[in-house]
Order: sequence, then C-alpha cells, then structure tokens
Amino acid sequence: MKNKWKKGLAALCLLIAGSFLSGYLGKSLAEGIPGQEASTLITSGETVLVGGMPVGLYMETEGVLVLNTQSIEDLDGKESEPAKGLVKSGDYITGINGKTISDKEELAEMVSELDNGDVTLQLRRGSEIQEVEVKAVEYEPDQYKLGIWVRDNVQGLGTITYMDSDGDFGALGHGIHDMDTGVLMDVSKGSLYRTGIRSVVKGEAGYPGSMEGVIVYNNYNKLGTIDENTDTGIYGTVEKTEELFQEQDVAEICPKEEIKIGSASVRCSLGNGVKEYDAQIIDVDLHCSEVNKGIIIQITDPELLEQTGGIIQGMSGSPIMQDGKLVGAVTHVFVEDPSMGYGIFIENMLEH
Repeated sequence: MKNKWKKGLAALCLLIAGSFLSGYLGKSLAEGIPGQEASTLITSGETVLVGGMPVGLYMETEGVLVLNTQSIEDLDGKESEPAKGLVKSGDYITGINGKTISDKEELAEMVSELDNGDVTLQLRRGSEIQEVEVKAVEYEPDQYKLGIWVRDNVQGLGTITYMDSDGDFGALGHGIHDMDTGVLMDVSKGSLYRTGIRSVVKGEAGYPGSMEGVIVYNNYNKLGTIDENTDTGIYGTVEKTEELFQEQDVAEICPKEEIKIGSASVRCSLGNGVKEYDAQIIDVDLHCSEVNKGIIIQITDPELLEQTGGIIQGMSGSPIMQDGKLVGAVTHVFVEDPSMGYGIFIENMLEH
C-alpha cells in the first residue's frame, strides 16, 4: 500500500564509512529460543512514513568512555600503570575530584591543572555509580597522566527505517556499540546529517562490503536530533521532514504474526535514490533470543546483488516490505553469505 502523506560546530567535512554502525555480522542459521510474547501495541491500520535513506550520524556519550589503560614512565624512568585494576573498559568517567565532566577535553584540562597526583574519579559502571582513587604519574615536572584511553563520540553512516506522525524516527534496527569495548554506547545527544554516498564496496564470502559517504557536520546539513541508542536502534526527531522524506511513502505496520515466508523487498539507496529491491523472507522466529534477529532475509534482486553482493555495512535500518506493509528492518549480514542476513520486527522498533 502506497499513498502520499505530507506533514505540514564549525563546518567539518569527513569521508566516512558506515562499517561500525551498520551491517552487524551474523551467523548462517537462526537460533530459536522461546522468549517474547506477541505485541499488543500495534493497532490495525497504523501507518508510518517509510525510509531507506542513508544519513550521517554523530553522537556524544554521557560521560567519557574508558577504552583501556596504559603504562606511563615517571620522572625517574620507572614504568607504572596507575589506573590498572581501578577503571575498566566500558566504564564512564563522569567526574574528577568532585567536578563533573562531559567530554575528554574537560577531562584532559582538569588533569593538566593537577598540583599533585591524588585523583578521585567518579565512574558509572553499568547501573552503579562509584568512586576510585588513582595516583596519577608525574611524567614531567608538575605534569601528570592517568594512563587511560578514552572516547566521547561516535560517527558514521546508517539508514532511516521510518518516521511516525509526530516526526519521531527509528533507524539502524540495532544499537551502536563501541568498536573497541563492545559496549552499547550511552548517548547523551546526537544529530542526523545529510550525506551523499561516494562509493560502494561489494561484499564477498568472508568479507562484508560497505558504503562510503561524505558527511559535512554543520547546522546547514543537520536533519534532526538523536535522543536514544538502544538494542533495537537509534531514535530521535526529524527537523527537516520534507528534505529527508522527499517521496513520503506511507505503509501500514505489519504485526510479526502476519509475516509470511516468501517474497518481500528491501528499500535502500546506493546514492541514486531510494529503490525497492527484491528479496525473500526465508525464516521468521517469533521467539528469537536476540531482539534484532527475528527475520532471516535473502537478497534476490540481480541489480542489488551485482552492486553490493547483497547486504553491506551501511544498509542496517533498510526497511523490509511485504505486500505493501512494513514488516521490519535489515540489521545484520551473514559473513559467509552476504546475500543473506537478519532483520528486526518493526514492532520491536516501535516499542522502544
């Protein structure tokens, strides 16, 4: 069913690939494990605007994410690792010596102002808040280091799945995990940006392909805000609806119990506009153990197979359609067969 529905930083140019945001790597077979019950939140005839457009993503963490620790050489040439065993990969540093910090620049500035090595770090470890005492290393006269590798932002490419009548969007169909620690990133704020696909690397068995695009991170190219990063995707609000959803195609939401094995399609763009490409739904697991692996889909469209080999990094969030209804979104690619991958039920995204 397709209708037309209308709803009345200094510039930094980066060439960036969507590899860490999309096209999560999957296995060759689904594992059926009993779990979730059928949703009662999806009502008959509920509709959304269908996506398929690539976007640039930029997000800042809630606090400073710890990646690892390292050893430091002090004034006497002695090596020590002051933070080892005290902070862990995946911790978030939220304060130092009683003062709140929000990014790594603030952390570095406060460390540079230390007049001795005594440091109290405020950490968030999972759901727990705790303090640890670290003895910073004096590596030059009156200059100290903590020996902690950190990160405070993430950026890349992804695909918009849908937008509802309130202007709220869902994308990716899976959460954004830090590439070094593997943890789901705790996002404080973020933005969507206009992007153009520059090139496509075709996937092969054992080697996932990817999209590469140019993203200019400035207010002119900003399309919306990102508020949440969850296991079922990223969510926020579209500010420039007419620009992002130019075609404004509407589709009904398909409950997962109504999804059929058989013909389907995937909506995505490789830089030449959004198109629907033929696919087959080959398995539906209503009780999947992982929230974003309820559908197994295989790309059959000759054009898409020729260009991409099937599913590539950057296509996560691409809407899966069946009989004109939105059933889910692509989330993972099978490493050994890039024509196949997993998808998430659209219900799971809408229930975030």
